[in-house]
Amino acid sequence: SDYKTDFDENLPKIEVIPQDMGRVLLNLINNAFWAVKSVEKPLVIVKTEQSENQLIIKVIDNGTGMSDEIKAKIFQPFFTTKPTGQGTGLGLSLAYDIVTKGHGGAIEVESVEGQGTEFTIILPLKTL
Repeated sequence: SDYKTDFDENLPKIEVIPQDMGRVLLNLINNAFWAVKSVEKPLVIVKTEQSENQLIIKVIDNGTGMSDEIKAKIFQPFFTTKPTGQGTGLGLSLAYDIVTKGHGGAIEVESVEGQGTEFTIILPLKTL
C-alpha cells in the first residue's frame, strides 16, 4: 500500500491526551489500510491543516468505501464490518468518545462506495 502524509508545518501545539489521540489515529489508519486491501493502487493519506481556530486531521483512503447504511452505524459500539475475530467494533465508537467527550472536538466521515472514505477530526485550537 502507498502511504502519504501532507502535514501543515505551521500548526500550533494544542493540548491533547497523547495516548488517546494516538489510539484514535492508529485506529483510523488501520481501518484505512484494511479498506484498501483489495484495490488495485491502494493509497492512504494522512493530512493536517489549520482552519481558523480549528485543527483538522484527515485520514483518506481510496478503498472500498461504505454504503449510507453502514456509514450511519460506524460509530455505534460493537458494530464492525470485519470478519468474526478480526474487529471488536469498538475502535470507532472509542475514537468518537475520545474526540468529542475527551477533546471537545468532532469526527466526521464522508464515503462513496467503491471510491473511498475520508475521516475528518476537528479539534478546537486551545493553544498551550
